[in-house]
Amino acid sequence: MPSSRRPAPSKLDLEAFRASLADTVPPVGAAPALRGCWHALRGEWEAAHDAVQPDDDDCAWVHAVLHREEGDHANAGYWYRLAGRRAAVGAVRDEYLAIAAELLTR
Repeated sequence: MPSSRRPAPSKLDLEAFRASLADTVPPVGAAPALRGCWHALRGEWEAAHDAVQPDDDDCAWVHAVLHREEGDHANAGYWYRLAGRRAAVGAVRDEYLAIAAELLTR
């Protein structure tokens, strides 16, 4: 049975984050953008979208990928610009993992 608790993000690396995707809740203390990636990687689009509503660059980046995933490229472009990022190409799963990896190194 999957665990419902993982270490706080400061003790979390990408491997542990990926393992946490089998859990029932995001890692304890995960920032909104990291929670957004976690939900998105589990296919929980609405929960991911709700998680990234705070107004910061990291949330805007995840928000962009969510709209790219749904095929709303104009809206995604707006959020990429807000995040100060170039629109990505390739698999959205890879982008969510890249965002998570960057957030976990901070």
